[in-house]
Amino acid sequence: MSRPLVVAVTGASGAIYALRLLEVLAATDRQVHLTISPSAALVLRSELGVRLDLNDVDPAVLTAPFNTHFPESRADTGLAATRELADVENAGKKNTSSKNSGCIIYHKHDDFFAPIASGSFLTDGMVICPCSGGTLSAVAAGGGSNLIHRAADVHLKERRLLVLAPRETPLSLVHLDNMRRAAELGAVVLPASPGWYHGVHGLRDLVDFIVARILDQLHVPHRLIQPWGETPADNTTTS
Repeated sequence: MSRPLVVAVTGASGAIYALRLLEVLAATDRQVHLTISPSAALVLRSELGVRLDLNDVDPAVLTAPFNTHFPESRADTGLAATRELADVENAGKKNTSSKNSGCIIYHKHDDFFAPIASGSFLTDGMVICPCSGGTLSAVAAGGGSNLIHRAADVHLKERRLLVLAPRETPLSLVHLDNMRRAAELGAVVLPASPGWYHGVHGLRDLVDFIVARILDQLHVPHRLIQPWGETPADNTTTS
């Protein structure tokens, strides 16, 4: 049986990566423990118009379909518009409505009594998406001023998967050193730098490139992008 996953959202630009990731995970039967920093809430409001009360977050707001945030005229055209979450494993259980938000359990960023603050709470991994420079620094240095830092520290000390998705450019030597240090500690550094070789027809194709890479690390099956070397005829199953 699969264990829960942890998703943390911090204040780097690129909030749409987090929402798309949550949308896809909500379409599976995986339990997801979510925490959001105050800076992330500000970015969500600025970039996507999503207003959150961090004392009472409704996961359904965060798992809304991609087009809710980027309407057809701005985002999905061509190939991207034909991709459906039915390609996700356990498709029969999927639903992007609030009915499935029950699989996402929200924890306030300062709640150190949340289960994800303890190594005794077993998970299949954690992703910080997007990962701000400050959060990257705290993870690399073993800081613990909020639940996100603590949960990341738990995953490192327990030798569990920790994926960091920084979104910053250009990178200073401080950023590079922190990324190197985090990688040495066992984290996977997965910059939010989408590729273009998979057939880009809209914003969702670029977003899905990064989300797909994160899902690969978490061992969550998906069909957000066609695997390299696979012909279109092969791209019909979730195996």
